[in-house]
Amino acid sequence: MSRIITILVVLLASSLPVLAQAAKGVDKQNERVRDSGTDRQPANNGNKTDTGAGRGMDFGRGRTPETPPLANPYRLSGRRDVIIKAVQDLMRDRKMVVDEGASRFADGIVVSQPFTFTKGAVISEGELSRYAEVPTSNSRGWTRGRYTLTVEVQPIDGTTANVSVNTKVEGRTDGATGAEWTTLKSTGLAEDQFLDGLIVAVTGAAAPGRPLPQP
Repeated sequence: MSRIITILVVLLASSLPVLAQAAKGVDKQNERVRDSGTDRQPANNGNKTDTGAGRGMDFGRGRTPETPPLANPYRLSGRRDVIIKAVQDLMRDRKMVVDEGASRFADGIVVSQPFTFTKGAVISEGELSRYAEVPTSNSRGWTRGRYTLTVEVQPIDGTTANVSVNTKVEGRTDGATGAEWTTLKSTGLAEDQFLDGLIVAVTGAAAPGRPLPQP
């Protein structure tokens, strides 16, 4: 009997280290599981900082903004007589004819004769719509477009003047009764183009924020 007890004691003693090691392994595994759940660090994007909340989509960035029209009247540096001569020269350079009878140079007013800027039924409507507000109710095709410029130079002092440009835009339609010219409301394009060129002619430089006009 004592021999059986002795064998059981030996077996029990030899199994204790195994049980202890198994229990220790479970504890370490549980500890790793606990560590992975409680000590997790927040994600790191590195140097890339433009991701995540707080940044919206920008669809307008990089677009070239439209050039705003020049002020009309425009305050121009120069003597009135110099500006009036520059107005006449610029009209001639653009194949326009100065109307000597309608102009009053002593009062600072220069008027052009009607200038035809487009001809032909194919392109006239498109070109006319750039310079004037064309009614869509017109059932006949436009065949020509012309405008008349009136430039007025009002001195402010001996070195500056206000220059205003007004345009009368007309479109022609050809019907059974003949040609008919209709006065249309200007979009301001002809005025802006002429002022743009006049500023360069008088000052030798483009208006602020504008490139030099193409020759």
